[in-house]
Amino acid sequence: MEDLRYPIGRFHAPAVITAEMRKKYINDIRYLPSLLELAIQNLDAHQLGTPYRPGGWTVAQVVHHVADSHMNGLTRLKLALTEDNPTIKPYDETAWAELPDVQYTPINVSITLLHALHTRWVAVLEHMEARHWDKTFFHPGNNAVNNMATHLANYSWHGLHHLAHIEKLKEREGW
Repeated sequence: MEDLRYPIGRFHAPAVITAEMRKKYINDIRYLPSLLELAIQNLDAHQLGTPYRPGGWTVAQVVHHVADSHMNGLTRLKLALTEDNPTIKPYDETAWAELPDVQYTPINVSITLLHALHTRWVAVLEHMEARHWDKTFFHPGNNAVNNMATHLANYSWHGLHHLAHIEKLKEREGW
């Protein structure tokens, strides 16, 4: 079951994040909306309603979750850039995946949202000064201080993690 839950492995924050690594992570953020859009292209309602693993979210829930999570990710970045080590607000992602907007909103709405959101996110990321990468926020959910370089690495991984959920499901099902 571990491979189905973590098809690209669990996130492990690199000890050192170089400028080259940041460029790669920014490109992961830049291209994720298009990659997700391509991954779900031509899937029918039954396929969109299929969980990526037993007991897991459906493809549609995964897409909506990425939008929800990445909205929080950009907000956390902006809070850290404009405040001194702010405490961010965790959210119950499982409960969010069960809300009516996920159930009744077509996934193309979240894909469109991701395109716009990631355009803004990349604009901030590409114009950050070197000193900004050391800015931090406190995450009370895991009692940790996160700097912006690690935050970037985490969201690069997060998008690719969920993209792999969809792509691996399609492979297994022969879609």
